[in-house]
Amino acid sequence: MSNSFQALNASSGRVNKLAFLTQVAPTNWVGGLGRGASGFTTRSDIGPAREGPSAETVAAAQAARGEEIVENPDAYADPDDEKNIFAGTVYEQDDEEADRVWESVDDRIDQRRRVRREIQEAADLAAHRAAQPKIQTQFADLKRGLTAVTDAEWESLPEVGNLTGKKQKRNPRFERDYAMPDSVTLGHLASTNTVGELTDAQMGADTPAATGTMTDLVEIGNARDKVLSLKLDQLSADTAAAAAGTSSTIDPKGYLTDLNSMVVQSDAQIGDIKRARALLDSVIKTNPKHAPGWIAAAALEVHAKKMVAARKIIAKGCEMCPKSEDVWLQAAELNIPENAKRIIANAARELPQSVKIWMKAAALETDITRRKNVLRKAVETIPNSVTLWKETVNLETDPADARILLARAVEFVPSSVDLWLTLARLETPQAAQMVLNKARKTIPTSHEIWIAAARLTEQTGDPTKVEGIMAKAVAGLEAKQVMMDRETWLKEAERCESEGSPVTARAIVKATLHLDVEEDQRMSTWMDDAASSGARGHFETARAIRAYLINVFPDKRQVWWEAAKFEKAHGSYDDLQALLAKAVLHCPRAEVLWLMGAKERWLHGDVPGARQTLADAFQANPESEQIWLAAAKLEAENGAMGRAKELLAKARQTAGTDKIWMKSAVLERQSGSLDTALSTLDEGIAKFPNFAKLYMIKGQILESQSKNPQARETYTKGVKACPKSTALWILASRLEEKAGVVIKARSLLEKARLLNPADQDLWEETVRVEERSGSLAQSRTMLARAIQECPTSGRLWAISIWNEPRPQRKSRSADALKKTSDDANIITVVARLFWADRKIEKARSWFERAIKQNPDVGESWAWWYKFELEYGTEEHRQAVVARCTAADPRHSPVWQSVSKDLANQGKPIGEILKLVEAKLESVQ
Repeated sequence: MSNSFQALNASSGRVNKLAFLTQVAPTNWVGGLGRGASGFTTRSDIGPAREGPSAETVAAAQAARGEEIVENPDAYADPDDEKNIFAGTVYEQDDEEADRVWESVDDRIDQRRRVRREIQEAADLAAHRAAQPKIQTQFADLKRGLTAVTDAEWESLPEVGNLTGKKQKRNPRFERDYAMPDSVTLGHLASTNTVGELTDAQMGADTPAATGTMTDLVEIGNARDKVLSLKLDQLSADTAAAAAGTSSTIDPKGYLTDLNSMVVQSDAQIGDIKRARALLDSVIKTNPKHAPGWIAAAALEVHAKKMVAARKIIAKGCEMCPKSEDVWLQAAELNIPENAKRIIANAARELPQSVKIWMKAAALETDITRRKNVLRKAVETIPNSVTLWKETVNLETDPADARILLARAVEFVPSSVDLWLTLARLETPQAAQMVLNKARKTIPTSHEIWIAAARLTEQTGDPTKVEGIMAKAVAGLEAKQVMMDRETWLKEAERCESEGSPVTARAIVKATLHLDVEEDQRMSTWMDDAASSGARGHFETARAIRAYLINVFPDKRQVWWEAAKFEKAHGSYDDLQALLAKAVLHCPRAEVLWLMGAKERWLHGDVPGARQTLADAFQANPESEQIWLAAAKLEAENGAMGRAKELLAKARQTAGTDKIWMKSAVLERQSGSLDTALSTLDEGIAKFPNFAKLYMIKGQILESQSKNPQARETYTKGVKACPKSTALWILASRLEEKAGVVIKARSLLEKARLLNPADQDLWEETVRVEERSGSLAQSRTMLARAIQECPTSGRLWAISIWNEPRPQRKSRSADALKKTSDDANIITVVARLFWADRKIEKARSWFERAIKQNPDVGESWAWWYKFELEYGTEEHRQAVVARCTAADPRHSPVWQSVSKDLANQGKPIGEILKLVEAKLESVQ
């Protein structure tokens, strides 16, 4: 019938809206799911359970789809991932302890590398800030420029108008005015008056709420003023009576003072105290044996300035909690000393084993004899208290009595290391040795006793046995499972050194430095330890660490070099020479060690010894360029110019490096043999055409002979062969400028900048050329371009600062310090600005800061010396010269021009400093 009904509908052309009822339902369809019905599924719906596809079937399907087949998914799993390996095991206490040990190891490694990591992070952050500065740092100079805006310019700035538009829709309701009734005004007036309510006790009648009475506080104040005036009148009358010989009832001085000392608490404070009092009262009534409740209740009354109530409460607390030492101590604190003594006496009867009670009893005694009696009674009652024994011994002024007490104390408290060590310090050396031996047997796990025994051996005059004692100490502690790390032992060594036991410190280092160090990190770790100890001022400990390093790594050049630098800074000349003698035996190819030994002998006036050192260095390093040059310099500085030339002639045949050829030409030039120097330079240029200094020296010699065309040709060949040499370009430019061809000088510098775009020397020379030619506007333009190309150049920023008007120089200096990361040249400029403002101490401190930042800048030393010549004493000037000589600066333009002048060859650093200072008068 349904089929015929559908056919009828189809034939008639009508669509049957209920045709879906006869259709098959979709898969997984649930009736009413769209309306929130969840449905349910039974076994008859899904059929019986069936196994899934087999592994072979899955593999075949993957191969058909072209997927990679992994035979064992766990084959490439992380071996440190325990989620699969130990997934079924139980996390026990041993596992937890192992994890804790590994975490401690990781923490120690992290602490050891933390300093270097923090330095690297700081450097990375500084580089990032320099590469990508913040917006606020980029516009810092512009914001500072706002300080120069005048008041008139500020006033001329237009006011900010309404930016929402003129056609804003207005609400007329808020623009109407309404008349305010008088009741509102009277109500507001009444609410602003100062009134208060009085209690029944104050009124003596019904409350204001009941009677409707309101009292003005102003009237009360007037009444108080009247009472005060009456009392003052009475006071004056009493004063007059006292003058007449009668007595007075009022203290004339203390009345007003008592009024000022009254603490007026607000209603809120009084309410809080009442609530807290009620709460604590409930606590002590509910649990009267609860000592903290009594203490808190007494403290509340103290806060409320009611000492009598506080004492009553704490006394009741002592009755209810007689076994609480805190209650007794609080009661003693709240009473006067005489009552406190009685309270502590009762507490001692109730708690005879309380150390705090006995210590409080001793503290209450002002007489030393009574205090000693109290403490002796205490140690008789509690003989195993280290605190009581220490306090008892500290009161003894006679060493014999203290020794007797300590002997008794170690019998009752044999586990106290401090008592044993104190007793040993009071004994004679022989008796102290016996005491320490007994203490070591009693407390075999104490390293302090071993160290005390080593120090005692050192003090008795037998330091050779100290190393054996410390070796036994480490072995004995390891046998007793006492594991101390290397850092703890090094701290003990530094403490021994600070207390005057350097031999014991060295013995501790030798016996314990190998602990907790990995095989491949020993050298770096120990060098860091030595540097840290030296930085803290413990030189003997650092020296011992370096000696241990040398014994372990005798063939490491870096180890010997660091040790030699340490001895040079903190040791004696003889110790340094002994160390260098050992160093060259183990590292004969280390040229720097030979040169250091020869230089130190030369500086101390031992020229024959320096020659012998260099001769030995020749035998070990026959082709060493540095040794040949050092030997030639030694001879030249001591006036043996012929011997120096012979050495360099041999060196050209043996080593034949570019520096040896250059030094030979320089030596010929210094001796006045210019033709020989030119021929030597020609040979050197033929051998080393890419060595720029040969062209420079030849060009300078030709300039001195007024052979400008030949010099120009030499510089031209030089810049073609060495286009990266900025000094060669500058010399060529200065030659043209000297000849009056400024255009050619500019073009040479422009070519040089194209090849070396970010070179500060070229940009500085460009600015100076424009200044010398009188083109100040062009020099400022070139300076702006120079700072854009070299934003971290201190010399360029220094020129920019001096080009600014005087009021703007300080702000410009602040910007320069940020851009250049505290460059020494900028710090020197800041010092000179303080100098100009006559701020002497600030200028001196900034000069000191510049020297610490970079001691190699010679002009900083010269400006400081010039400053001391004007404002300093002779002592200040001598200190600057001495420090400059020790620093031996080599760089900065003016310093190099003076030090490399042929007329100044061989002069000491102090004289060079004075010459540079004199030349700075013509330099900005």
